[in-house]
Amino acid sequence: MKIHGISGWRRNVKAFGTPDFVFPRQRVAVFVDGCFWHGCPNHCRLPSTNRIYWESKVSRNLIRDRAVNRHLRAKGWKVVRIWEHALRSPRRTISRLVAALRSTELHAQD
Repeated sequence: MKIHGISGWRRNVKAFGTPDFVFPRQRVAVFVDGCFWHGCPNHCRLPSTNRIYWESKVSRNLIRDRAVNRHLRAKGWKVVRIWEHALRSPRRTISRLVAALRSTELHAQD
């Protein structure tokens, strides 16, 4: 990823909400949300059996995701959420990540 100017990321960092990747210096938390588990409007297809359980499960995940976002932002972190399906288009995903990292660097210089 250094090719794209992205470095300094860490995995398995103890941070609220358990982000998939953390850029500690820039205070950016990256979550890769699975289309099924996080209710992607384009790709989430809930099983027809036990439908109430699955609707409730995905709904709780969305509520938790919003709470994690609020908490981290209140602590000064930038949160980037990437849909699992977006990983199929790495150029766009990398552009979003680079933009997020650059925006934090600009604020740090102020």
